[in-house]
Amino acid sequence: MELNLYLQMLKRGWWLIVLTILVALTTALGISFLQAPQYEVTARFIITPSALGDSNPDAVLSGLNTINNTSVMTTYAEIMNSNRIYTDTLAFLQLQPSSLDKYTYESVVLPGSSVLELTVKGPDPQMAADIANAIGNQTINFTRHLNQVINLDFLDQAEPSAIPYSPKPLQNAGLAIALGLVGGIGLVVVSDQLRVSLETFRQRVNFDNETGVYTKKYFSRLVEDELAQRPEDVLSIGIVELNGLRDIADTFPLAALQRILQRVTESLRKELRGNDIIGRWNEISFIVMLPNTPGMAANRIFERIFQSLSEAINLDQFNMVVKLDAHIGGAEYGNHITVQELFEKTNSALEQARRDKEVPVYVWEMKSPFWGQKKPDSM
Repeated sequence: MELNLYLQMLKRGWWLIVLTILVALTTALGISFLQAPQYEVTARFIITPSALGDSNPDAVLSGLNTINNTSVMTTYAEIMNSNRIYTDTLAFLQLQPSSLDKYTYESVVLPGSSVLELTVKGPDPQMAADIANAIGNQTINFTRHLNQVINLDFLDQAEPSAIPYSPKPLQNAGLAIALGLVGGIGLVVVSDQLRVSLETFRQRVNFDNETGVYTKKYFSRLVEDELAQRPEDVLSIGIVELNGLRDIADTFPLAALQRILQRVTESLRKELRGNDIIGRWNEISFIVMLPNTPGMAANRIFERIFQSLSEAINLDQFNMVVKLDAHIGGAEYGNHITVQELFEKTNSALEQARRDKEVPVYVWEMKSPFWGQKKPDSM
């Protein structure tokens, strides 16, 4: 199941993966195009006993023992890497130090052998080969004056390379595609997690924690958006006030109060339509928006809501019975009145419903200067 979720995530974010790969590939090829080619040449040297052709076995044995000494091999490699040899090479090639600023060289002992390997890297393959061979010659000349037991000679002289070792566009392109793929998948996962986190945060901000309906602030924004997008349409809003909660909101156990609010929310959703919107107005009130609903139709819906909330709520687990004592005031939108005027008329209707115990549902309608009242056949 988790694998399927990840696959769906990647399917949604395929474009981000492709974009990341293209960016990585373009960057790698651009760098390869702009980077100057670098060439690598190699020269190898062998160390042998200078008395190898001597008939004296002691001299031959002494030379072999010297070669087998690891420190001796390392010393020869360090001599080749030394500033002394570097200076002699510059003089031999008649170059200034600045001429070799773009070149690097290193000598190492090949494991398990009596062979030194000198590597020179730089932008000009011929110059790199000349430097390698010159370093080798200067090292050979210098070491012959130091040790008469062993000799250092060329095994393979350096030859100019026709193929640069860097940059390698195809290799860089393959690596860029791989890194782009991994990076793209990572971005898809991260962006999806951020989207979920933002959606969760948005729900926390826009939804009331106790009831799951919209907050007052977000409900007001929805009404503003509805009027801005469809100013010619009719709609109604209504405030459902539960006076029975006024005295118990601060004294009832929190779990009991939440259960009551949940029951009220369930009743509202049962009586309303799918496109109607519910919000939490304050601690004891809810507010609803009825799109495409004139005042008369809204009045009938509010009456049904009032009837559903007239029954007392039994909380057996808390051994409590709560009567909600609902009052509902509504208003119909029309004539391009402002959102503030619409809410003011709704509050006025609610105030009228509070004062009249016999008519607990009032709706202000644009067509008539009078308050909406129950029809005789509905009383």
